[in-house]
Amino acid sequence: MDGKNRNDVKPGIEVAIICKEDQRTGKLTEGIVQDILTKSTFHPHGIKVRLTTGEVGRVRVIKE
Repeated sequence: MDGKNRNDVKPGIEVAIICKEDQRTGKLTEGIVQDILTKSTFHPHGIKVRLTTGEVGRVRVIKE
């Protein structure tokens, strides 16, 4: 899954996000979702989340 729908993203799941400073390089950061920051049900660039490590970014990949 690509993480554009809020219903697919839940606290505690493992995801790969792209942080704001890594958008040019495309570097993904993996971690566990702590908080969901996007309020809308859909976002074309991915739902914004905070990982348990404190990093904030948009979900690109939901690990299965």
